[in-house]
Amino acid sequence: MTSYAARFLVRGKVQGVWFRAGTRDEALALGLRGYAGNLSNGDVEVLAVGDATAIERLAEWLRHGPPLARVESLQRFDADAVDAAALGFDIL
Repeated sequence: MTSYAARFLVRGKVQGVWFRAGTRDEALALGLRGYAGNLSNGDVEVLAVGDATAIERLAEWLRHGPPLARVESLQRFDADAVDAAALGFDIL
C-alpha cells in the first residue's frame, strides 16, 4: 500500500477545545499516522500519513473539528511520508 502524506494548518478557535485529541481519535479510527500540535499563533498543525482516501476523510473532519471548535480556515500542503512508518498519532 502506498502511503501519502499531507500537512494541514487549521485556524480559528482550535486550541482549548479538544481539537488535537479529537483529531488523534479521528486519525486513528481512519488508520492514519502523524501528529496534531498547537502552534504559538493559535493555529493547530496536523500531519497525516496513510491511505489517500483516509487523509481526505480526515480533511473533511478538520473543516469543522469537535463541537466546541470554530474553524475559520484550513490549509493543506503536500508532505513527505519519510519515517512515518515509525509514527503512531501523537499530540504535540
